[in-house]
Amino acid sequence: MTAPAGGGAPLVAAVHGAAAVLAAWSLGRTLWDGVDRPGTALAFGVLIAAGELLRLGPGERESAPLGAAGALAYALLGEAGARPAGHGPAQTVSVVLAAALVGLVRPLALGRDRTLDHLARRLLTAGFAATCFQPLYHSGALAPWGADGPLRAPLLVALLALTALCDAVLTAALARARTGWPYGPLLRDELRALPGIGSAICATGVVISLATAVAGLWALPVCALPLLLTQFAFRRFAAVRTTYRQTVASLARATEIAGCTPPGHARRVAALGRAVGRELGLGATDLDILEHAALLHDIGRLSLPDPLPAGSAAPLPPDRQRRIALLGGAVVRQTGAPPQVAAIVERQADPYRDQPVTARVVRTVTAYADLARQTAPPGGALRALERLRLSTAHDHDPRVVEALARVLAAAGGRKSRESQGNQRGDGV
Repeated sequence: MTAPAGGGAPLVAAVHGAAAVLAAWSLGRTLWDGVDRPGTALAFGVLIAAGELLRLGPGERESAPLGAAGALAYALLGEAGARPAGHGPAQTVSVVLAAALVGLVRPLALGRDRTLDHLARRLLTAGFAATCFQPLYHSGALAPWGADGPLRAPLLVALLALTALCDAVLTAALARARTGWPYGPLLRDELRALPGIGSAICATGVVISLATAVAGLWALPVCALPLLLTQFAFRRFAAVRTTYRQTVASLARATEIAGCTPPGHARRVAALGRAVGRELGLGATDLDILEHAALLHDIGRLSLPDPLPAGSAAPLPPDRQRRIALLGGAVVRQTGAPPQVAAIVERQADPYRDQPVTARVVRTVTAYADLARQTAPPGGALRALERLRLSTAHDHDPRVVEALARVLAAAGGRKSRESQGNQRGDGV
């Protein structure tokens, strides 16, 4: 499991501790008071567990949308079949915990990264929504606000919107603690995802809650079916996207096979470029475009009759560098890649002040990779970085160079900590 970055361990421990305390209190309270409407609790537990079992692949913002919708629906359930539900926040959290553990038992057993984060988020968001709604609803405090009339649906939507916002803040904070990436872009990506999968989860949760109040438990499979079908369609889309990424990576290797670039050059530039882009605060969409452009930035070298000396295009005249870049952009356009990817490749030979920030990142990271490869160790990386700093007046954006320096420094620190950890583990 990936360790929290830098000083993020206290935050991760605090979130997990809060979820553990909430779970322990909820289980104790539920065992003491007994389970209200066991059939309803079991039906929602099965729905949540099924949603957790039918998870999307790793890397998605919400890997179990059906499980999230079921948990939120149970938290906002006031009636079932025209009979008061009667359960409170403690039973809500207990049912969500039991169902989530059923769906997460395999990932937990395999020690998959961030599984505990997912479980903690699920418990905290369900507990927050239930605490905001159920005590007020069962006490009649929401009746003057139209909770029993036509305003009930807007009230539920507003409550779920607030819950989704809190979950986005918590998710970004955990990602910041785990990775050390800037918090602002992480939160921005989470908020941008809310109108998509977040709105589908909230809408399904509201519909399930309202329909169960009128039609009873038969509403669960009927209302859950659209989101389930959407989830399967999204899984197929994710598979297509994965295949496309593999195709781009294979195409990037063409320059290596032809001897135009060193083995692994495109992959290293893409990984380092994505890290620099994240350090600069780029969002997820821009990072994907940057990574694809970095993988294909040398594709125009296939037009050369002979490989370049030392694999670098820097010694070539500017007009020849521009021709290689234009040919590379034309090839990228034929692959069906987004137009922004081809534009980045085409503008690699332009002055950096005329380039978008993504193209500046690819330009600087490529130059660093070439210089570091040509400079003899030890200290080759530092000397390469110093040469980039001396070129910021004309060739490289100073902000990008300094972001690259921070990424390299952080990577060096992680390697040092891992080395020390291995030595302690070996008893050295």
